[in-house]
Amino acid sequence: MKITELKTFIVGNPWKNWLFLKICTDEGLTGIGEATSGFSTKPVEAQVQELSPLVLGEDPLHPERLWQKVFKNIYLKVNTALSAIEIACWDIVGKNFGVPLWQLLGGKTRPRLRVYANGWYTCPRDPGAFAQHALKVKEMGYTALKFDPFGTAYREIGTPELKLGVRILSAVRDAVGDNMDILIEAHDRFNVATAIQIGKQIEEFKPMWLEAPVLSTDIEGTLAVARAIQVPVAVGERFQRLSQFLDVMKSREISIVQPEVLNIGGISATRKAAAIAESGEALVALHQAQSPFNTAINAHINASIPNFLIQENFDDFLEPWTHDIFDGVPKVKDGCIEPSDKPGIGVELNEKEILKHPYGPNNYLRLFEEGWERRRREL
Repeated sequence: MKITELKTFIVGNPWKNWLFLKICTDEGLTGIGEATSGFSTKPVEAQVQELSPLVLGEDPLHPERLWQKVFKNIYLKVNTALSAIEIACWDIVGKNFGVPLWQLLGGKTRPRLRVYANGWYTCPRDPGAFAQHALKVKEMGYTALKFDPFGTAYREIGTPELKLGVRILSAVRDAVGDNMDILIEAHDRFNVATAIQIGKQIEEFKPMWLEAPVLSTDIEGTLAVARAIQVPVAVGERFQRLSQFLDVMKSREISIVQPEVLNIGGISATRKAAAIAESGEALVALHQAQSPFNTAINAHINASIPNFLIQENFDDFLEPWTHDIFDGVPKVKDGCIEPSDKPGIGVELNEKEILKHPYGPNNYLRLFEEGWERRRREL
């Protein structure tokens, strides 16, 4: 089997353009990959096409071999385009042998995967509004939710803003009760001193973790925060090298890691990162702020690894038309999700529907501007 064509598709999701890759072969099988990268949609689309001479004519049934070829030719770098190519090849492998991806990865370690909700707080930064939205999430059957209550803070946060953030957290805790897990996102916002201050302020609310309290690639800073607070610190979404997971695991002060499939190099690299975490008894909660297609990919990986903790999910809080774009994305039920049993990843793109939602130059998340939580184009 040989790869004959690489096609790209952009879907204009309001707060992040989604970028997909379709690999075609001379035997009629196709594979889908994702290369979504925030504000870098057009550059990554060009990157996919630029890599095509390294990929055309290759056998997609050998994803690791092809990955190594591309990795070496781009001078030992990992990028989102490479991840998308590798993912699409795995999709073809599953279709070729008639088995789902989770089966190729060693089978299931568990029948169902616990999920937490994200993207649910498209509301004013007000304790009452957050509480109302959180209660709706609980009524949907979720047993965990994540949010960033820190407004536009960067490096430090003023006393009034910090107090408001704590009031929002308190209101959400009161609304959902003690049996629902709360996960706090910090989006790489703070310096070490501020992150420690915040970590101590939120301890009383028993969050499941504080995510990315300082710049994620600042491993020493992350470890300093983890040593100083009682809340578990989660990190890893920005890592692009497996050695970064090794570095963050050495001290045993991090027990939750968050590889992002599209950043670390694809499916195989994600499982390697999970294995590194397992060597230090750490748990894995894959980062996932891309499209529902990535939800499906993560479900296959999570089902196959022994140190899975919980899966991120935006899908129930996206634009209503989102589900017309995809066929086969697994749905959350009673706070859990199951990977598809269809061959490969089990998801196909509706190319006609994609044409209805073209690329938008303002489709990106403004995390340091007022009102970013609402994820609306006009902000």
